[in-house]
Amino acid sequence: MMSMTGESAPLFLYALRTVTEAAAVAAYDWIGRGRKEDGDGAAVDAMREALNQLAIDGVVVIGEGEKDEAPALYNNERVGQAADAVQLDIAVDPIEGTTFMATGQTNSLAVIAAAPRGSMMDPGPAFYMEKLAVPPAAKGKIDPAWPVERRLTALAQALDKPIGELTIYVLDKPRHRPMIERIHEAGARVALYPAGDVAGALMAAIPGSGIDALMGTGGTPEGVMTACAVRALGGDFMGRLDPQLPSEQIAVRDAGLSTENWYAMEDMIRSQNVFFCATGITSGLLLDGVQRHPAHHRVHTMMISGASGERQFLTNWRPRDSVAG
Repeated sequence: MMSMTGESAPLFLYALRTVTEAAAVAAYDWIGRGRKEDGDGAAVDAMREALNQLAIDGVVVIGEGEKDEAPALYNNERVGQAADAVQLDIAVDPIEGTTFMATGQTNSLAVIAAAPRGSMMDPGPAFYMEKLAVPPAAKGKIDPAWPVERRLTALAQALDKPIGELTIYVLDKPRHRPMIERIHEAGARVALYPAGDVAGALMAAIPGSGIDALMGTGGTPEGVMTACAVRALGGDFMGRLDPQLPSEQIAVRDAGLSTENWYAMEDMIRSQNVFFCATGITSGLLLDGVQRHPAHHRVHTMMISGASGERQFLTNWRPRDSVAG
């Protein structure tokens, strides 16, 4: 039985990275081909197969959707090969940024988070979440309900730098145009990217990364996974359910979920003993994308352990199937 604590924790984390690496390699053939469903399907199948090689008893809390919509890695699916092994909540995104993988753009990742059973928030039907991610120096010092200008002032004070030297990661979406204008009017810079708010939040949580915060609305499943990683990194992450479509608004309301409440990071992940892995599919700010060589795939993975607070970047050369045999 593999443990998530003590001396076995590094071994578990090292095993977990094989899951995101498998998904990233499977997605490689679909980069830039305009067929996001095919790429996502290949990554899902590879990730599920790799997960089922691990000696865990896992339940997918955040996956590809409900069972009748997703043939694999659906919500509440059991994964792993050991029913008497360590019991885990699992959150997966085989391709974070499927459209941008399909069009060959930046910051597409394969992502997984694991935590003790019962510790991970289930966001139900909520698909979109407004998010705020900041580094450790700003933890607990910013109320996400404040206006943008006040948030930037508090962030600058926490980081001991002028507002003019702040850089805020924002997704390039029409819904963010008013916020972007306010950030610019306050004097801060905006790092605008078409996708990749997981990468942006991770950058925000790492001091000295060049990104001082992430603001704006992105995917709720990605938000819960990001909360796991940011908690392990010692930063701060908060989220508010922010449905964008009428159908989602109705589903969130019917589920009794608030769109006013800001969830603290500790609400979204109730254990420090979390593990997170992300492997680059296409190159971005945080990770290199998959590179194919005659005998190997070169992959680049970030691994984070909440128990130790360590983060590692691993460059791995995985033998191609014909070589590995």
